[in-house]
Amino acid sequence: MKKLLFIPILVAGLSLVACQQEKNAEATTANETKQIETTTAAAATPPAEESTVDPDLPKTTVSFSESEFDFGDIKQGDVVKHTFKFKNTGNEPLIISSAKGSCGCTVPQWPKEPVAPGAEGAIDVEFSSKGKSGNQTKTVTIQANTDPNPTRLTIKSNILVPEGAAQAAPPASH
Repeated sequence: MKKLLFIPILVAGLSLVACQQEKNAEATTANETKQIETTTAAAATPPAEESTVDPDLPKTTVSFSESEFDFGDIKQGDVVKHTFKFKNTGNEPLIISSAKGSCGCTVPQWPKEPVAPGAEGAIDVEFSSKGKSGNQTKTVTIQANTDPNPTRLTIKSNILVPEGAAQAAPPASH
């Protein structure tokens, strides 16, 4: 009789253990999925621009005559340049700590010396279309003691590939 009672209890116990293991496996899978989704979302989201400006510097304002420039159609391999003119519209010297292109094909040059209140300056941007094709949009991010900070400038172009030339990779926007 004891043996007969033992078998149903053993079966019930094993069933409970199996159910608990299945629930644990489902929870682990759900946690792994959530972790992968979080990691993927974090990788897809560009990191916030870290300011390279001394937070103790007095703030000023800057006004650009234009914040976007379109080169229009250019030939693949062309190197083009544009000058973005600006004015320090604040009451403190403007100090640009950095200007970075969104990729290596976009290279900015900026004043390294402070720009006095009311004075004007320029940021030259050079873009190389080597290996690019189609519509391109690139940005230059400027870190300065301005409010707001950073400031972004945009250049655009449509790169034409000469007939018979190998087609470059699909256009990418950075």
